[in-house]
Amino acid sequence: MPQIEYVTLAHHAEAVNGLLYLQGAGWTDLEQPIDAEGNLGMLHLGIGVSITIGWNETNRTYPLTISVEHEDGEQLFAVEGSVEAGRPAGATPGADLRSVLAVSGEVQFGRPGGYVVRSYIGDDEGGSARNVSFRVHFPQQAPPPVGGPADFSL
Repeated sequence: MPQIEYVTLAHHAEAVNGLLYLQGAGWTDLEQPIDAEGNLGMLHLGIGVSITIGWNETNRTYPLTISVEHEDGEQLFAVEGSVEAGRPAGATPGADLRSVLAVSGEVQFGRPGGYVVRSYIGDDEGGSARNVSFRVHFPQQAPPPVGGPADFSL
């Protein structure tokens, strides 16, 4: 069965020609933007995933699910797809193959707290899972200014 090698969080993630490109990766804490009227802003969230596929597991399709959940179990969103790797010309017989993928998009976190990205490849009879957790913070409201604007004169 293919194995999820790692899952990482980034501000942006792309998979191009078998390479995983990450910007602003490796964090554990995010601050949800809120405008002056208290409206939630959008955050660009990237998730990078690396999967190793054994030589004898190539040329088959495996279901993959990536979800983001709040610590209380409420699911923010889920992405479902499939992974398949073929044996490239010149590959060493018996070698594992690596497949990378990226999920990237705009998201709002409706409340602060702990979140987890859950990644699962395979079916119900057996599969590989890898999770990564992070925390979302809401900014503290700035105290109102004391007095009026400063008046400077020379």
